[in-house]
Amino acid sequence: MHKYTIEDIKSSFSFSVPIQIRFSDIDGYMHVNNGVYFSYLEHARAAYLYQVCNWDIMKIGTVVANINLDFKVPIHILDQPSAYVRCIHIGNSSFVLEQVLMGAVESGETKIFAQALVTMVSVDMNTMRPVPVPLEYASKMSEKSV
Repeated sequence: MHKYTIEDIKSSFSFSVPIQIRFSDIDGYMHVNNGVYFSYLEHARAAYLYQVCNWDIMKIGTVVANINLDFKVPIHILDQPSAYVRCIHIGNSSFVLEQVLMGAVESGETKIFAQALVTMVSVDMNTMRPVPVPLEYASKMSEKSV
């Protein structure tokens, strides 16, 4: 995975959503449990597909085929992360989203908490079989991509 600076992320990702840390997200080590990061990323992907593409998941759904997640810095209860999302590749029935969790820590300094590459597959909601990424969504993701 590419190593980003904070400035790279701010300048090259046009979509982000703030993440609310819940008390129940915190584990015995007093930071966000590593499994919760997947939930944060899922929330951001859903928001991206809806807000950027106006994706109608009742007709053509999406499923995760692969996630590669690099943990960089723990998230704590008083941190203020946001999830950044962009599309970096569109294939026939799949597309790859790059996601970054980044935000202010308690001291006010901005940190990159984690970054992920997520391969998504478009599926017919009746058959759950792969289908081509609809052109209307692909073009909207391409407009916002690298």
